[in-house]
Amino acid sequence: MTDLIRMTATRIVEKLKEDEISPLDCLDALERRIAEVGDRVNALPTLCFERARRQARALMERPVGDRGILAGLPVPIKDLVDVAGVRCTQGSPIFKDRVPEASDLLVTHLEENGGVIYAMSNTPEFGAGAHTFNEVFGVTRNPWNTALSASGSSGGAAAALAAGLAWVAHGSDLGGSLRNPASFCGVTGLRPSPGRVAASVFSKIDSTLGVEGPMARNVADLALLFDAMVGEEPADPLSLPSDGRSYLAATRSGWRPKRVAVSRDLGLPPVDPEVAELVLAAAGRLEAEGVIVEEAQLDFSETRECAQTLRALAYANMKPLLDKYPNQIKPEVVWNIEKGLRLTGAEIARAEAQRGDLFRRMRQFFDRYDLLLCPATIVPPFPVEQRYVTECNGIKFDSYVDWLMIVHAITLTCCPAISIPCGFTRTALPVGLQVVAPGRGEAQLLAGAQFIEDVLGLGAITPIDPRN
Repeated sequence: MTDLIRMTATRIVEKLKEDEISPLDCLDALERRIAEVGDRVNALPTLCFERARRQARALMERPVGDRGILAGLPVPIKDLVDVAGVRCTQGSPIFKDRVPEASDLLVTHLEENGGVIYAMSNTPEFGAGAHTFNEVFGVTRNPWNTALSASGSSGGAAAALAAGLAWVAHGSDLGGSLRNPASFCGVTGLRPSPGRVAASVFSKIDSTLGVEGPMARNVADLALLFDAMVGEEPADPLSLPSDGRSYLAATRSGWRPKRVAVSRDLGLPPVDPEVAELVLAAAGRLEAEGVIVEEAQLDFSETRECAQTLRALAYANMKPLLDKYPNQIKPEVVWNIEKGLRLTGAEIARAEAQRGDLFRRMRQFFDRYDLLLCPATIVPPFPVEQRYVTECNGIKFDSYVDWLMIVHAITLTCCPAISIPCGFTRTALPVGLQVVAPGRGEAQLLAGAQFIEDVLGLGAITPIDPRN
């Protein structure tokens, strides 16, 4: 069972498809690992192994070749997305006892492709903020140092991967929620282009800020899960049809970038000097491999104003919940809702125009470069007692999301982006490199990320046993 936990997801699926192991073997291995170390990180507070085993047995009634892309590989779902019959709290005391009757479209799609759902991963309340804690389940801890944050909002997913409680994991991302925790926990997290991954629609049906996406321990494993997540669904009007390509195959294509841009801060300071140093060092390694590397800047100067306005507009949809439960929502979320309710039409129109300009500039930028490299997050992991990063490199922040602008900027462009490990701080904490590709260029992004992972030699740093 220990051997299974330490295998890659691609190898596990090969063994499942060769009928060397069964989905039940995988579930047994995970349940044992969770019993051994799960309490030390608090990544997967809700388990549903009985449901998972029923699903696994039903899958095993099919011929091995008909069990889908994942062939019975277990997958945890972030506790913002409904799984039928499983407690889904959104990290809020308001929904602490909620058990949905139907699954989200994303979950149904994964199960149809051979994924077996066995757990819900921890998230901040309503997924707000890049530190995973809530009043229902408490804080998720970083396996590299359990006194530190796993980031968020997909922090439970990232910590589960790093600690060997999952081979792959589902997450979501509006302001870096797949990329920040990947950076903190030494794993990979992909924010896809809007529409790549279908999900159920609730309030705003044309939102391109928040997306669902995959996380894994390395680039190839992430591409495997991504293959099982993509595809058009009529119930999601933004969902894109699959073109039939395999993203896992893209990671094995041997493609390498010819010219990349690197930026220490996207012109959005501050960035911790040690983080910037590691990102530039990684770029230097690519240059040594014959890649043309140029320090370049795009005009992201309006990011904070634009991102704050559009984020607040999204949170304004929560007004009915705030009216009904004014004392049961954390102050950061209340602040964001109230900010959204105060927006004027002129402010919203200005933010949309700013985003349009940024989108067009980014498209022109990629006429010259294959990829853009920059930090995935501006600081190394911080203490779990801290609600969010309040300052960096001598600059203080005004809100709980100001420190996330380096990922918010890429969100605004609709470009796909991945965080992969690029090195370690002097205190042995992982740091993530954010790799960005042109819009809808996931195949190029994943092929490039695989090349970078191979050059840096950091594709096999997890799982680890949680450390104090």
